[in-house]
Amino acid sequence: MGFVTSFFVVLLATPSLIKVAKLKHLVDEPSEERKHHTASKPTIGGIIIFAASLFSYALWFPWDNMSYFGSPDQFKESVMEFKFFIAASILIFFIGVKDDIIGVAPVKKLVSHLIVGFILVMMADIRISGFHGLFGVEEIPYYASVLLSVFTYIVVVNAFNLIDGSDGLAAGVGMITSVFFGVWFYQTAQLPLSLLSFILAGSLGAFLVFNFNPARIFMGDSGALFIGALTFVLAIKCIETRLDVLPSMVSGLSAPVYAMAVLAYPLIDTLRVFSIRISNGMSPFAPDRKHVHHILIDKGYTHAQTGLVLYFICIVVPIISTFFRSLDPTLSFFCMFVISFLLVNSVLLFPSRKKPLNLAHSAE
Repeated sequence: MGFVTSFFVVLLATPSLIKVAKLKHLVDEPSEERKHHTASKPTIGGIIIFAASLFSYALWFPWDNMSYFGSPDQFKESVMEFKFFIAASILIFFIGVKDDIIGVAPVKKLVSHLIVGFILVMMADIRISGFHGLFGVEEIPYYASVLLSVFTYIVVVNAFNLIDGSDGLAAGVGMITSVFFGVWFYQTAQLPLSLLSFILAGSLGAFLVFNFNPARIFMGDSGALFIGALTFVLAIKCIETRLDVLPSMVSGLSAPVYAMAVLAYPLIDTLRVFSIRISNGMSPFAPDRKHVHHILIDKGYTHAQTGLVLYFICIVVPIISTFFRSLDPTLSFFCMFVISFLLVNSVLLFPSRKKPLNLAHSAE
């Protein structure tokens, strides 16, 4: 019901949002060379993703059924996380809206991310408490846990913001990752988190109706930052899953490896682009056309083809990770990293679909 509610809220409300955005000129103009669209497009689609997701989660959150939580302490923990997540979501949402409409200075945006990160990590206590056997490490000190978790938050949020450069890409990838996390939480009896995952999937699935090529509306930073923040929460809760609740189908699977596999494409693409920019003496946040989706589009592939190829990678990698559940966590991590890296970068070897320019004809 959470999935259905968020899906239909977005599906029914987005046409009106598109109309209002055009009337109020809340659109993105094709003013930069790196932008692919040739006409003005509304950029505030994140408003409806945010509203539909929080409305649906508040509506269907199982407050009155303690069996969904396991114990009173787990219920109290879930309510506390819900409270701080709402506060952090509202803050990151308004940062995104302001950036979409009038822009936000990079320093102010970074400070805002740090505030949101510390709300989620220190107040909601949504953090990486240890490596759970990865690299032979179990628990880590609290201060290291906080710093690592805040850093992870900034990386994940920016990863989703940076892949939002092709019609339907960020929405489609976000929907796929939320479905994989939703299945994980359902299998491990973490039903409130499974509900949250499928609600986000419903919102993004409906948004894709309007955002897939040819896009009628963009989600903007208000949507990409919200998706990134919510995905961070889901990823950390996945990593922190107790091993004793894993069902037989994923028994022995390292939760950190699974979370990395689900987020493989946005993380590896971001790592690759940041490395290229830094090696060229540029800021890692400087805009360019070095992302995988930019390269495919520049080679002549359509936005639809680009999206489908990258969706395929996002679906295949987590499935592959389940075949390494009998391996040592560290070995499994390296195997999955190599496979993910090769799959994402293999896309760069796709042949160009552009027709060669007839120089003789053009000279005439």
